[in-house]
Amino acid sequence: METTITKELIAHKNDIFRKTFIGGKVLLTSGVNDSDNLQEVIKAVQNFDTFTPDNDPHLERDFGKVTVNSDDYFWKVDYYDDNYEFFKTDGNRVLTIMRADEY
Repeated sequence: METTITKELIAHKNDIFRKTFIGGKVLLTSGVNDSDNLQEVIKAVQNFDTFTPDNDPHLERDFGKVTVNSDDYFWKVDYYDDNYEFFKTDGNRVLTIMRADEY
């Protein structure tokens, strides 16, 4: 029996992962990891809920931008197969947080 993965389910899983960092891997770029604002950036990503058609066109809640102390940061959730090599719909989640100037 084939399971249909809905965008609503993916969005829900992404919200839980982003808010808790449980259920996937979290990667911080050096610009985030070395920032004096590390804890504030993490809290801003976890509390993000300003989804719009511009930043969430696929309704999966997998991307956002936060500003902490006048610095912009992007976060993105990607999905990978079990070897973390290739894309897999609703696969293993990886959340990457980066400074906007690192993009």
